[in-house]
Amino acid sequence: MATPNAIDLSHKQALDAVLLKLPGVEAGEMTGLFAYFVGKRMFACVCNGGVGVRLSAAAAANLQFSKDNVVPFEPKGRKSTREWIQINHADSADYANDLEIFESSIAFVRAAKG
Repeated sequence: MATPNAIDLSHKQALDAVLLKLPGVEAGEMTGLFAYFVGKRMFACVCNGGVGVRLSAAAAANLQFSKDNVVPFEPKGRKSTREWIQINHADSADYANDLEIFESSIAFVRAAKG
C-alpha cells in the first residue's frame, strides 16, 4: 500500500471508531485503499480525501442531489458505477453523522447478488 496521506488516515481512524462496532463489519484493504467489508464485499472505502460508499443507484442519486458534500465516486480519477458516491467532510469526526448512510450501504451490499 502506498503511504496514505494525513486526511485519509484521519478519516480511517474516525470510520474505524464508527463502523467496526457494527455487526459483521471488517476493515481491510482493496486496491491500495482503506476499505470496509461486510460478508467479504466492500461497502465503503477511504479515497480522494473522502469516503466512497456503495448504495442503490436511486439512493446514490438522491444523496448527490440532496447533499452538497456528496459527489460521484471517482477512485484514483476513474469513473465508477452509479451505485458509488463519495462523501466529503473536512472534519473526519463528521462521518459519525453519516451512520444511517453506512447502515443503508451495509444492507444494500448484504442483499446484492454477485
